[in-house]
Amino acid sequence: MLHLTKRSLPLLATALLAALGAGCEAAAEKQGTRTPPPARTREAGVPLGLPGMPPLLDPRDVYAADRPGRLSPVVRDFPSRVYVPNTNSNTVSVIDPATYKVVETIPVGVQPQHVVPSWDLKTLWVNNNRGHTLTPIDPATGIAGRPVDVHDPYNLYFTPNGRYAVVMASMDRELVFRDPHTMRTLKTTPVTCYGVNHADFSADGRYFIVSCEFSGELLKVDTESMEVIGQQKLPFGGAMPQDVKLSPDGRTFYVADMVADGMWVLDGDRFTTPNLLPTGKGCHGLYVSRDSREMYVTNRGEGSVSVFDFGQDRLTKKWRLPNGGSPDMGGVSADGRVLWLSGRYHSEVYAIDTTTGEQLARIPVGSGPHGLAVYPQPGRYSLGHTGVFR
Repeated sequence: MLHLTKRSLPLLATALLAALGAGCEAAAEKQGTRTPPPARTREAGVPLGLPGMPPLLDPRDVYAADRPGRLSPVVRDFPSRVYVPNTNSNTVSVIDPATYKVVETIPVGVQPQHVVPSWDLKTLWVNNNRGHTLTPIDPATGIAGRPVDVHDPYNLYFTPNGRYAVVMASMDRELVFRDPHTMRTLKTTPVTCYGVNHADFSADGRYFIVSCEFSGELLKVDTESMEVIGQQKLPFGGAMPQDVKLSPDGRTFYVADMVADGMWVLDGDRFTTPNLLPTGKGCHGLYVSRDSREMYVTNRGEGSVSVFDFGQDRLTKKWRLPNGGSPDMGGVSADGRVLWLSGRYHSEVYAIDTTTGEQLARIPVGSGPHGLAVYPQPGRYSLGHTGVFR
């Protein structure tokens, strides 16, 4: 006979409750209704990041690592250059920003579209779209390596944890997830829109927004599952979305639209219908200033650059290129003082003072200059395109 004392009664009750709970749990599991484990939580204001992704330096500013002069040890000794892919010439013009002169012309594959810094910052990948190859360039020496076979590489991105390269296969209508070093295919995700071309990742890295140029649509893609989880048609006839950029606070995505002549302002988490903010004819490229206060918006169809103030949530300035031009893609210098842009239809590159908007130089290059990369730039790792750094 079991002898119970006052001290043993609570212990017995605890044991009975535990056994009862285990039995109920087993029964529920058998019926397929087991209670899920508690959801993962996060500290207030700090996004729960993609596994393996370096944490944000500042949860209030995704670009906090991009301040002037904050070069990674990986790139600190690289010579400062501007790499310009000439789509029609099948070359890359290399500009010395100190002299505004082309110092080298590198032959590459057919129809190079963008020059893309790798996630680990060690390689520049030239996207030879119609040549179906990527040409690696060593930014320490400026020497091009052996091309790697990659089909339809219109643009190239890297997941924030560095696990995958993501090829925007525009004509193939695919997102192709590859090994970021060898470029071996790991997963292919077909899409139903036309012309996937540009993207940017959420602050926590768990999803990214993709623009579909030829069908006027946006996709939302889950980074871990590598699957499309949202799709919408932009509410503008003939919409042609281009560059995508996340706001410093991580709350808003901006999507340039070349036909709507402005930026779509999108809540990426909710993925609701975005609003259009007119900027200028042929709105195309989006580049955040080194202090995260402004964004430079290229209006390719009118030869101008609009300046958007994040704090004021409005356009504050417009800089017009003397004698016109076709400002397209580019990047900001490491010190933040110069905005470098390709002149897509004028076989030239523009250097623009980011304080005054003054044109500092207009440099002749090959035919059809497109997604130029200013390198090196501040940041701990690259998300791809012409240089999106965190």
